[in-house]
Amino acid sequence: MPPPEKIIGIVGKTNVGKSTLFSVMTLLPVKIANHPFTTIEPNIGVGHVRVRCAHTEIGLPRCDPRAGFCISGERFIPVKIIDVAGLIPGASMGRGLGNKFMDDLRQADVLIHVVDASGSTDLEGNPAAPGTHDPVEEAENILHEINEWFKNIITRIWESKISRFLASTQAPLDLITQNLSGLSVRRQHVIEAIKKAGLEDKPFKNWSLTDVADFAVSLREVGKPILIAANKIDIPVAVEYVRALKKRFGEENVVPVSALGEYILRKAGQGGLIEYIPGDPMFRIKDSSRLTSDQLKVLKLIEDNVLKQYGSTGVQQLLNHAVFRKLGLIVVYPVEDENKFTDHHGNILPDAYLVPRNTTARELAYMIHTELGEGFLYAVNARSKRRIGEDYVLENNDIIKIVAVKSRSS
Repeated sequence: MPPPEKIIGIVGKTNVGKSTLFSVMTLLPVKIANHPFTTIEPNIGVGHVRVRCAHTEIGLPRCDPRAGFCISGERFIPVKIIDVAGLIPGASMGRGLGNKFMDDLRQADVLIHVVDASGSTDLEGNPAAPGTHDPVEEAENILHEINEWFKNIITRIWESKISRFLASTQAPLDLITQNLSGLSVRRQHVIEAIKKAGLEDKPFKNWSLTDVADFAVSLREVGKPILIAANKIDIPVAVEYVRALKKRFGEENVVPVSALGEYILRKAGQGGLIEYIPGDPMFRIKDSSRLTSDQLKVLKLIEDNVLKQYGSTGVQQLLNHAVFRKLGLIVVYPVEDENKFTDHHGNILPDAYLVPRNTTARELAYMIHTELGEGFLYAVNARSKRRIGEDYVLENNDIIKIVAVKSRSS
């Protein structure tokens, strides 16, 4: 079985391009319209992160992915994406079906907050002239709603399920983690949040509601980190707003994006009109005679206003940033034949696992199959052919064979 999947949640106010971004990330048809609350039920799909495939480093001509795909040595590894209906001010208090929308976010491990970097929608999500609204204010409003939602949920759980048992339990940390597991947070997240909130020296039973609220915000920050997608960079006024967003939230927390530009490029690529690999800084028109003058004009605008200005449409970079930097995952390739780099069917590098940093060889064995974990003897680094033990910490792009005793039932 593969490692537990990580889920990317797409959030933001209505009408900022969330559905377009989701559609282009997953290439699923979703409702795209220019008015609030187009998305009512959450859309769930599969996107892909992009890495240089290990087969190019070990001198093999190809790989045989069982999930995802590989183009010109670029491996695309699947990740789950959920697009939640748009948020508005007051959503954390239930306004605009906010409670339902917020609850859809419980399962997400990282949040991509889509912001209209062109300033062309008001706080309610209604269309406006570009440059007439402040994306920084928009980002702060949605961040406030998400943090308030998290504080409300955790305070409620604390008062109803945690506080009454703190005095009698011998394992308060386990009690807290267990009761917050529905929010997809782990024990390590709880430990980090306590430290981040400056509460590590204060007994849990002495926490005030203010302490609980501070802990809740810290837990959201470590358990569901937010990455801002500064969308609509194809509109020229966005340049200054992108700078303002980076100044306010940090360079590492903002990715300039043109969901519309990526959508057009991917559709043109699917139609055989251009050569384009998602994430590339350029595209190549195959035959200009097959394109109308309007199509050529649109492609030229994308090239000049987006690709030359920002280096890409930002969509692929957004996914990679969320998975590899915010979640801190690495890529590992399990194989059964360490000499041919294949499974027992002869498929070359069939699986690419996204696993947390500091994952050990034995933990990888459990991810592949419980019996492999239980019967673990040793592993082999297929690149170096070196035998490694159960405590070996995996490195990015490792190719690993697990050796285990067979179970009695096999």
